This record gives sequence, structure tokens and C-alpha cells, in this order.
Amino acid sequence: MKANVGDQLLVESSSAERSRRDGEIIEVHGTDGAPPYVVRWSDGHEGLCFPGPDAHVRPQDGAR
Repeated sequence: MKANVGDQLLVESSSAERSRRDGEIIEVHGTDGAPPYVVRWSDGHEGLCFPGPDAHVRPQDGAR
């Protein structure tokens, strides 16, 4: 996984009771765009995230 500041992180739900989480990547701590990321989630919370296989990045500019 590779991301830049400003990209969106989308985490798909693993159950019907939970919805997909989405947030803006505000810091990239890994080398060459790799995780971990600091994410500002759509509910306003911020936190360090090590995305799993249920996550994907939506580039800010739509180029990737």
C-alpha cells in the first residue's frame, strides 16, 4: 500500500452491523508512502493506523 498526505483511506466493513470507515491521511510515517498513517476519520477522530487487507487508498488527485 502506498499513500500521500491528502489521500483518502477507506476501510471496508467486515460485518453487516458496521459501516465502511473513511478518513483523510494527514501524515505518512512509512518509507516511500508506506504505512503507518495518521488518519483524520470522518467522525473527527485522529489516530495512527496500520491498514489491513480490508483497506485501500483513494488518491486525492485520482491518478492512481
